[in-house]
Amino acid sequence: MSYLLTPFTEGTLPLPNRLVMPPMATEKADGSGRANKELLDYYDEKTEGGHIGLVIVEHSYISPGGKASPRQLSAADDDTIAGLKQLAHVIQTNGSKAVLQINHAGSNTSEEVTGTVPLAPSAVPHPRRKTNPRELTAAEIEDIIEAFGQAARRVKEAGFDGVEIHSAHGFLLNQFYSPLTNKRADHYGGSLNNRINMHLAVIEAVREKVGEDYPLLLRLGASDYMEGGTTIEDSTAAAQEFAKAGVDILDISGGLAGYIIPGLTGQGFFAPLSEAIKEEVSIPVILTGGITEAGAAEELLNQGKADLIGVGRAIYKNSSWARRAVESLRSS
Repeated sequence: MSYLLTPFTEGTLPLPNRLVMPPMATEKADGSGRANKELLDYYDEKTEGGHIGLVIVEHSYISPGGKASPRQLSAADDDTIAGLKQLAHVIQTNGSKAVLQINHAGSNTSEEVTGTVPLAPSAVPHPRRKTNPRELTAAEIEDIIEAFGQAARRVKEAGFDGVEIHSAHGFLLNQFYSPLTNKRADHYGGSLNNRINMHLAVIEAVREKVGEDYPLLLRLGASDYMEGGTTIEDSTAAAQEFAKAGVDILDISGGLAGYIIPGLTGQGFFAPLSEAIKEEVSIPVILTGGITEAGAAEELLNQGKADLIGVGRAIYKNSSWARRAVESLRSS
């Protein structure tokens, strides 16, 4: 295990040392995807005091065709490195570790955003956006794999403590993973083992660029919550393969059409997913989803539902949430 994981893998540590701020798209980058003062100020405010152990910075697009929204952060070319370096520095100076999430939207975007017809594993309408994408060619898939690797290189050069590959919430890798959006008849489609070949290729490309000792996370949509889609049984098997391939931490979420799932409520509503995966892998597992109370987060850790707890919207709404959580646990 690399240095980043050490403080998060000792089971006796309390919540503050295992608190993760998961990625949430702020739409605060400039129009070309560069980090600007507005974005830097946002992360400075959220991380002030160093009460968050790990900050996973919002998804950044790896190539122009994979851009999800107009002001999404970019890691698509070397000109982004300077701004990303400032962003990592702000978070680290405040006392938190910083990881940047890299992503390709696939069909979870629009032609208005990318300037081209959205791309996907298959020409299947996106379950959320209802866009009609074009099926990727084998050559285009190879280009995207390389783009993930190059984006990861930029993340490391910018000084981040690690990089996270996004495969959840209906974005491209999640589209490859789900049988609802992947109808390919080649090496990348069909069986579960084939549907994760794209992931394994991306993991290999990233590892090639960042080295074996650089922390690599993968955010996994562990259940589509749609009839005919992926299930936790698929994901426990896939998680084992991802760990073998070199992923250091699995960041668990769910929902092919988005992370808000009708009927799923309460503190840590993805806990059945993270717990099942945690039982099958030896690497740390992050749980996020509806966690707004420090006591509930600590209890989820004590119950063995996960190794780290992600709190997103509560911190998004209240920048002092982490500080107050630490104070409440220390006084209890």
